[in-house]
Amino acid sequence: MENTFTENLDFFRGANAAGSARRSAGNRLLNVACILLALLTFVPLVSILILLLEKGLPLLSWDVFTQLPPASGMEGGGFGNAVVGTLVMVGLALVLAVPLGVLSAVYANEYAPNSRLAHAVRFVAKLLTGIPSIICGVFAYAVVVLTTGHFSAWAGGVALSLLTLPTIFLTAEQALIGVPKAYREASYGLGATTFQTIWRIVLPDALPAIMTGIMLATARAAGETAPLIFTALFSQYWMHSIQEPTASLSVLIYNFSSLPFAHQVQMAWTASLVLVILVTIANVTAQLAFRKK
Repeated sequence: MENTFTENLDFFRGANAAGSARRSAGNRLLNVACILLALLTFVPLVSILILLLEKGLPLLSWDVFTQLPPASGMEGGGFGNAVVGTLVMVGLALVLAVPLGVLSAVYANEYAPNSRLAHAVRFVAKLLTGIPSIICGVFAYAVVVLTTGHFSAWAGGVALSLLTLPTIFLTAEQALIGVPKAYREASYGLGATTFQTIWRIVLPDALPAIMTGIMLATARAAGETAPLIFTALFSQYWMHSIQEPTASLSVLIYNFSSLPFAHQVQMAWTASLVLVILVTIANVTAQLAFRKK
């Protein structure tokens, strides 16, 4: 009897050891697969960066930020007006979209998470994320350009705000959901009101994640072309007012890359590199400024 028990015990130990070995091997295999797939995602990113550096660096100098675009077939020049126009229109978009998106997320998550209005806002935001950007451009053209009678940076900012608003709202709501409920309960337990809890506890804790969403929206807005063609159009001159047609890097890249002149095509590559650099600087700055201590 004792021998049988010992044999069974040894059998189960051997089976457990074999099962543990198989699980360990499977775990290592999955880890290796995940690492390889993660490295695979870097291939297109690194390829794009290498191509941009190879094609864009030759013309990259201070002059491209201070001079105006050259005429077709001409040498020299820059795209300083397009850099300024991009910064202005993206800034206008964020001024319009960030307060509305964050405040909507606060209402939908903190005040009435299960209300019909909150569900409707979430549904519309998710729906808008799948709408082609050109549709937002056509909408802004009909609402702003036709109303004012001219293309403008203001119209471009409105079009870009429509594109960034859903991303900002959805990421801000997820950031608020990620704040532990214990923080809110502790704040209420100390006698704080709902507004005080949101302003002093919830938003500061969710701010880094909210900023990540805003930076994602900024990157998308900076690279959009079709909405700006319908709203801001383009200009060969420096911007003096947001009520006039305005140059942008994305439209300049689109225009110059289609020209049969080597210098303009080269400038399109340089403008692409500058656009990537500006977006990267904005992302890194925001992450460093708003990271959790």
